[in-house]
Amino acid sequence: MKRLFPMVLLLAIPIAEASSSPSGPRPNVILLLLDDAGWKDVGSFGGRMKTPHLDRLAADGMRFTDCHSPAPNCSPSRAGILTGRIPARAGIYSYLPPGHPMHLRGEETTVAELARDTGYRTGHFGKWHLSELENDDQPGPLDQGFEYSLGTSNNASPSHRDPVNFVRNGEPVGKVEGYSCQIVVDEAIGWIESVRGVAGKGDDGADDRDEKRQAAEPFLACLWFHEPHTPIASPPEMIDAVQQREPGISRRRATYLANLENVDAAVGRLLERIERLGIADDTVIWFTSDNGPLRAESRGPLRGVKSNVWEGGHRVPGVIRWPGRVAAGSECDVPVSGVDFLPTFCAMAGAELPGDREIDGVSLMSLLEGRGDEFRRDTPLYWFFYRLNPSLAIRDGDWALVARTNDAERPKAHPLTREDMPRILESKPVSFRLFDLGEEIGQRRDLADDRPRRFSEMRRKMIELHADVLQDAVEWQIPAEYRADARRRVWDSN
Repeated sequence: MKRLFPMVLLLAIPIAEASSSPSGPRPNVILLLLDDAGWKDVGSFGGRMKTPHLDRLAADGMRFTDCHSPAPNCSPSRAGILTGRIPARAGIYSYLPPGHPMHLRGEETTVAELARDTGYRTGHFGKWHLSELENDDQPGPLDQGFEYSLGTSNNASPSHRDPVNFVRNGEPVGKVEGYSCQIVVDEAIGWIESVRGVAGKGDDGADDRDEKRQAAEPFLACLWFHEPHTPIASPPEMIDAVQQREPGISRRRATYLANLENVDAAVGRLLERIERLGIADDTVIWFTSDNGPLRAESRGPLRGVKSNVWEGGHRVPGVIRWPGRVAAGSECDVPVSGVDFLPTFCAMAGAELPGDREIDGVSLMSLLEGRGDEFRRDTPLYWFFYRLNPSLAIRDGDWALVARTNDAERPKAHPLTREDMPRILESKPVSFRLFDLGEEIGQRRDLADDRPRRFSEMRRKMIELHADVLQDAVEWQIPAEYRADARRRVWDSN
C-alpha cells in the first residue's frame, strides 16, 4: 500500500481529484525547474552533489519519490507544466529547433494567465523554449500571462558562463557577466522585491515589513534554470572543490557536479532573500526538473535516460515546501507529474480551472495536506515521444505500460520535419510491455503474459487515451525544405 509519511495512508492506484481552495491568505508560489537533471542528482534524492539548500527544501517540505516530468524532453515538458495538459494536446511534440513553426499557441490557457486574472503578479526567469523570443509571430512569456520576463529562447549561449542571448521583456540585453543560474536568481530577487514594495536590495524592510507583506499582491515566479543542460560551465573553484573531496574524479564529471552545486548556491540566495523579506511562511516552493538526465549515473536504478519513455526519461526529483501547510520531512510515493502544477496552483490560489478544454493534471492538495485517501486521478500519467522507440508509456499506480507505435521502424531526423507530422497524427500503439514497478523498478521483466487481465486493462487505457490526445493535437505546417537534408535513423532506446 502506498504511504504518505507521517501517519497518512494513500490509495495504491489514485484515480481523480476535485479542486479545492485552502482557507487563509493566498500564497506566493515559486517554481524552480532544473534542465536535464536526473532523479538521483540532488543530495536529498541520493545524489553525489552537495546541495544543502535544495536538501533543506526537502527537509522542510514534502519529498515526492515518484515525481515525473510531463514529457521526456524539454519543450513538451514545459508546455505540460504551464497548461496542465498532456503536451501533445497543446501541439508540442518535441523540442523547438530554431526556425521551426511549432510553438505554444496563444489559444492555450497557461497557469500564468490564470494567476494574473486572479490578482497575482507573474514573472518568468530563465529558459523558455516554448517559442522564439525574438519572433513576433510566436507568443512569448509576455503574451502567455507573465508580466515580466528575462529569458532565453533555448539554452544559455555560448554556455552557462557570460551568456549573450538573454531577452528582457522582448528586448535583447546582450552579454551578461556571470553564471546563468546566478543571473536568473538575481533578476528574480529584484523583481520579487519590486512587487513586494521593497526599495532596494539592501533594504530588509524591518520597520514596515509586516504591513507591506499584508498589502502586497501575491506572486507567481517561474525560475527555469538552464543547468545542467549542455553546454555546461561551472565556477572553477567549485570544480576544484569537487575534485578535492572526490580524488580521481574526472574534470568533466566534476564540472557536472559543480554545475548543480552552483544552482544550489543560487537557490540559497533566493531562500535567504525571501526570509529577509518576511515572506517565507507565505510562499510555496515547488522544485523539480523538466526531464530525465543524459547521464546514466543520474538515473539510479531506472531504465532509460532523457528522451526515453522508460522511467529514467521522466522520473525526476520533486519537492514542495509550504510552511504551516505541508508537514516538514514528509514523503510521498504516489506518482505525480508536472501537469499537476496548474490544477494545484488553482486550488492554492482559489482560481477556477479552465472549463473549455481537457486538463489532464489534478490538484495535489489532498496529498499536501495529509488527506491522501481523498486523492484521485482519472487520466493515467502519459508520455509520448514520437521519435524514440518505445514511444508511449502510461502509469497507473505501480503499473507501467510501454509501447511502440506503428511508425516505429521509419527513420526519423532529430528535429520534427514535414514528413513526421501526418505520421504523428495517425500513430497507434503496438508491441506493448507491462511492468510492475513496485516489484522491479528497472523495467526488465515484461509481465504481459503473467498478468493478462491487468495487461488487457492497461492496453485499453493506453489505446483510448492516445486516440483522445490526438483528437486535440495540432497539425503544424512545416515547410518541405525544413531540414530536408538532416540525417535520419531509427531511434531505439535501451
